[in-house]
Amino acid sequence: MAVKIDKEKCVGCSACVDTCPVSALEMKEEKANVDESACVDCGACVSACPTEAIEL
Repeated sequence: MAVKIDKEKCVGCSACVDTCPVSALEMKEEKANVDESACVDCGACVSACPTEAIEL
């Protein structure tokens, strides 16, 4: 599986970045981006996103 971020829904709040236990997310151009090589598919970011912009 892989984390997918809908850039249209992402509002740049960085809740996912703050929640990620392995620091696999970062903000680029005011949108969340995932480092797929670091992501462990835990789903913490999915739960943290207030706009449901992240899917696993």
